[in-house]
Amino acid sequence: MATLYYIHDPMCSWCWAFRPVFTELLNKLPDDIDVKYLVGGLAPDSSEPMDKATQAMIQKHWRTIQIKVPNSQFNFGFWTNNTPRRSTYPACRAVLAAKAINPNKEDTMIFAIQQAYYLNALNPSDDDVLIECAASIGLDTAVFAQTLNSPATQQALQENIQKSQSLGVYSFPSLVLEENGRFKPITIDYNHVDNILSQFQ
Repeated sequence: MATLYYIHDPMCSWCWAFRPVFTELLNKLPDDIDVKYLVGGLAPDSSEPMDKATQAMIQKHWRTIQIKVPNSQFNFGFWTNNTPRRSTYPACRAVLAAKAINPNKEDTMIFAIQQAYYLNALNPSDDDVLIECAASIGLDTAVFAQTLNSPATQQALQENIQKSQSLGVYSFPSLVLEENGRFKPITIDYNHVDNILSQFQ
């Protein structure tokens, strides 16, 4: 059995752009490939407001993505509706907390966070938004709130980041195929799933 690692961050805009093709990839992958998600942790915890230069840089990324991946949607109201922080670890912990409560909810939680951020202009750096996301996918909010920042979830995040780095991954999204103890980076195509699938033959 081979393992395909998907290394991502729920607040990574390129991961959001990749979602439609990645979903298609999951449906078309050979049955003997097991898929494992790893959160790579784009930006550590911070209570500091994001500076204007960083805000402008990220908005520029969004516009670039809209050109390169034409169906990508972004709600730029996020930047006026919120006090953005350069902090994605909370959203990463939310994915791991959801997975700990119900392993079948991992990808569902990622999608809920992405929709909250990119479509509904909510701030997933805030725990209350993440708790709302958990509620929207049917998780017990009291259990989720307790799990979100628990020592076990903090440890799981560090282990995910360390594993990502051991695979040589420092940018997201990334795909790495492990087969017979060998690791092979898979080149991502944001628009054509066949270009990714051809690398598994």
